[in-house]
Amino acid sequence: MSPASEAVAAFRTVHGTAPAGVWSAPGRVNLIGEHTDYNDGFVLPFALPHRLAAAASPREDGVLSVATLGDDGQLQRSGELKIADLAPGTVDGWAAYPAGVAWVLRDQGFTAGADLVIAGDVPSGAGLSSSHALECAVSLALLGLAGLELGAPGDRVPTRPQVARWVQRSENDFVGAPTGLLDQTASLCCTESHVLFLDVRSGEQEQVPFGLAEAGLQVLIIDTRTKHSHAEGGYGERRRGTERAAELLGVKALRDVTVEGLAAALDRLPDELVPLVRHVVTENQRVLETVELLRAGKLAEIGPHLDASHVSMRDDYRISTAELDLAVDSAREAGALGSRMTGGGFGGSAIALVLDADLGRVKAAVEAAYEKAGYRRPRMFTAVPSRGAGRDEV
Repeated sequence: MSPASEAVAAFRTVHGTAPAGVWSAPGRVNLIGEHTDYNDGFVLPFALPHRLAAAASPREDGVLSVATLGDDGQLQRSGELKIADLAPGTVDGWAAYPAGVAWVLRDQGFTAGADLVIAGDVPSGAGLSSSHALECAVSLALLGLAGLELGAPGDRVPTRPQVARWVQRSENDFVGAPTGLLDQTASLCCTESHVLFLDVRSGEQEQVPFGLAEAGLQVLIIDTRTKHSHAEGGYGERRRGTERAAELLGVKALRDVTVEGLAAALDRLPDELVPLVRHVVTENQRVLETVELLRAGKLAEIGPHLDASHVSMRDDYRISTAELDLAVDSAREAGALGSRMTGGGFGGSAIALVLDADLGRVKAAVEAAYEKAGYRRPRMFTAVPSRGAGRDEV
């Protein structure tokens, strides 16, 4: 059963009737370009086939009710939240994500209530943007209930980049997670069979073909099943460090530091900021070089850029973990063309670019390495670039 069908069935269980509609949004994996988005840089994500769906019906009392269908088949309910009373700090836990969306949309004039039931298969805490998939699905559901379907004609219809910025605000200001713009934009704007080349500063987008099957390649996702959270830990610390470095260098963002000017820039910074800046500047360059290879159809040649990205995140940005390093190293040793951690770091997932013929060997090697190290068995699956968020027909 698809996430949309599951959400509809769960809605019937909770409310005894069919929903007015169902909207879904995918998780994402970032091929390359990590921690560059909040530095006005370049990113290269694609949407996963895994999705979160929101079945929804309108209410006239300004109340938001949300229920989620867990992996165990059990429903968790938020209780009734008055949209007029929502404010940062008033909602805790998972319910803060849909509540934050309603809070942001309230400022845009959307104050009607809704009943929502959420279901999906994006792995939670895996660095694959399950929270943003939830927020994007809820955003489209609330807009759809107001008669505003993305892509439909009309002056009031927001654009996908505009909705992405609303979702970012809900995450930053309501949930309290200092995320950039990569995840929301990927979930909303990615297309099937392409990676999304996004210039975060300008908002310019290019859908770059990523024909894995034609090239005899697979992208293997390795979920380490270790903790991953943007709302705590070192993510905010890294972001503040890059912002301070930009201020010291007299630039708007680290995007403005070139590879050619990197050495001179590093000489002007305190030692603790040097590795952060080095990562961001070189990562932006790796994105640009990867895009050039993909445009030329040289998919198998991007592996060294993936490898270099992981080394930079491990040694300079210092956001990897022992589990992520083992996943990356064991995949490479078994024949992966390139491998790196993906997402915010401090747990989550790694990716490996693998030839079709080598997939079984790489998966077996990673599992064996984890068993030898005494780690929990990782969850692995292959992913192809899939469609972005939208309304589902069930």
